Amino acid sequence: MSGMERITVDPDQCGGRPCIRGLRIRVSDILDLLASGATRAEILGEYPYLENQDITAALEYAAKQLDHSVVRVT
Repeated sequence: MSGMERITVDPDQCGGRPCIRGLRIRVSDILDLLASGATRAEILGEYPYLENQDITAALEYAAKQLDHSVVRVT
């Protein structure tokens, strides 16, 4: 599973807000955690069912919503 495929939208889950892989963790939850200063390691420690790529997907989704290009560095 890659990038945007990790983001799911289900009208019957979380009020139709974008979530990660059908889990009940919203993209906005991850963004809020990052904005409050949480590191990827801290987020992954709190939510062990998340993967590092999920955090990247949340950021990519937010950037696309704002119509900004995302440059992936590998």
